Amino acid sequence: MEYSVVSYKMILNEGLRLDPDFYKKEYLEIEAKLSGNPILSDIANTFELHSNGAFADIFSILHHDNAAEVIYIRSENVGDFFVSGNVTYISKYAHEKLKKTQTKLGDILTARTGKVGGASVITKDWENANSNQNVVNIKIKEKGKTLPYYLTTFLNTKYGVAQFLKASTGNVQQWLNLSLLRKTKIFIGSKCFQEIISKIVDTSLDKQTKSNVSYSQSENLLLNELGLTNWQPKHQLSFIKNYSDTEQAERIDAEYYQPKYEEIIKAIQNYSGGWDTLENLVTVKKCVEVGSGEYRYEGIPFVRVSNISPFEITEEKYISEKLYQKIKQHQPKKGEILFSKDASPGTAYYLNESPQKMIPSGGILRLKNKSAKINNEYLTLVLNSILTKEQVNRDVGGSVILHWPPDQVKKTVIPILSIAKQTQIQQKVTESFNLHKQSKHLLECSKRAVEMAIEQDEQKAINWLKEQTRDIGVMDAD
Repeated sequence: MEYSVVSYKMILNEGLRLDPDFYKKEYLEIEAKLSGNPILSDIANTFELHSNGAFADIFSILHHDNAAEVIYIRSENVGDFFVSGNVTYISKYAHEKLKKTQTKLGDILTARTGKVGGASVITKDWENANSNQNVVNIKIKEKGKTLPYYLTTFLNTKYGVAQFLKASTGNVQQWLNLSLLRKTKIFIGSKCFQEIISKIVDTSLDKQTKSNVSYSQSENLLLNELGLTNWQPKHQLSFIKNYSDTEQAERIDAEYYQPKYEEIIKAIQNYSGGWDTLENLVTVKKCVEVGSGEYRYEGIPFVRVSNISPFEITEEKYISEKLYQKIKQHQPKKGEILFSKDASPGTAYYLNESPQKMIPSGGILRLKNKSAKINNEYLTLVLNSILTKEQVNRDVGGSVILHWPPDQVKKTVIPILSIAKQTQIQQKVTESFNLHKQSKHLLECSKRAVEMAIEQDEQKAINWLKEQTRDIGVMDAD
């Protein structure tokens, strides 16, 4: 049993918080380690450390008109150095009205609810956007004294994340308390150390940008081959279908027969190189659900749909070694593709290396290539492309909780490009993957270096950074 002993004075200073998790040993140790350092409100404008208030207060502004032109960042888009994921949009009118949350270069965003912990810095691609009521915008007072990339790095270390978790309340859904957030203790490194960390983060961003460019080039090669380079899905209010079509598809919902879906299918099936269905190209294995009662804070990663993306697998939930041994037949293997069928169906990740111990959830399928007609990198790209996304939209249209039945997944049509074209795409995808991997490595190094500076000293952290980034050559000139 773990317990902490705290004084009554400390409880008074914390606003009479009596919940035991607030005084976890880990939190107390971090507080002691950072004792004497400034708090967040010392280095960020307190009145600008905010969100836009309750959703009800801004509903009419958001729905004033339908012209969606300005990026609207949500909590799921922030928390890991850079803004990412699918975003929504709001009108210019709403953007001008919601001045508090307009993003500027160097602002730092963190989630107020949902994915609490971590932070994302606003880069050039995300300035002049806006954020919703579940995102907190932190604006540094004097950026010359505290560099945005450095502060973002600190907030993503275990010292920053733990303090954010401590500042959150709620049993069902965590909610970040802004008053407690302002009290977050910040380790401010020397100007030289901050600049080194910032350089690492900037290099990471550059590699991520190049990775995205390479990936876009691979997608363009695919779409260009099918004559779909400039194709955009268009929703039609009316169209005519034959009754025989509904009999064949066994579907009577109008959304299923939207012409945009037929355009995609025809482009694939009319491709000169040929096509095939997914079930003829791969074997499909279902994964397993374990139930939330089996979740642990550490152990063997239990990979859910939200943990997979085209570039990586993240960790959030864990199961025990004992349970893993009982269900280890679901352990993914090198060469397989993890493919989501529920919640956010149509996301694929290729395991080009032997994976660590893990168990994918029931919302994920394991695909194994069984055909010489197609290579894994190319197939993964197709599965992540608009070609598959539109087939998903057709099959799950109208559902409240998105579920793509495996029988429908198997019927996904895949274009079979020439081996030469597939190899071109494979090279671009591999280049993109490697650049993304280097980018993530640099971010992990920057976090660990800040932690090392707190626990030991800056020079040891710098020496370690040089060793860890030697192959990438980030610090050769220093």
